[in-house]
Amino acid sequence: MRLPRLFAVILAALSGTLLPACDIVNLPEIKVGVTAQGEVKRRMGEPGFVHHDADGSVVWEYSRQPAGRTCYMIRFDRQGIVSEMAQVLSPPYFSRATPGLTPDEIRRLFGQPARRQVFENLNEEVWEWRVEGENPLDDSYFNVYFSLDEGRVKKSGLRIEHKA
Repeated sequence: MRLPRLFAVILAALSGTLLPACDIVNLPEIKVGVTAQGEVKRRMGEPGFVHHDADGSVVWEYSRQPAGRTCYMIRFDRQGIVSEMAQVLSPPYFSRATPGLTPDEIRRLFGQPARRQVFENLNEEVWEWRVEGENPLDDSYFNVYFSLDEGRVKKSGLRIEHKA
């Protein structure tokens, strides 16, 4: 392996390990009703995506996919102050993936998926996020299934890969 490629591999491995550690330090410092957008950007970096709402509020998406298991959604009011903050890749949020929702609505709920896969024979597209499971030795995933014909959610559920 050439030296530049080796450094790239090491950097990718470290970023997947260190980003969650940064979240542990930075997230407690972000206070609802107090912290402004500039401070959030200084602590968390540029958001992966910005969702704009009709009422003038915005939601910044901080997805840690595909290597991580979290996605933080930080909502700002019209004055640019944090009004809500949530880690949305968790069981209380999974039930929000109801049949009939569009891909845009799912993206707003859960952030960028770790993987998207089309199954022509089943007439569906599956979006998958890595999530925290009950057993830390297993790999757990949250999946949302879209109908290719309708472009809307058919179902959702958890998938667990048990490790030997």
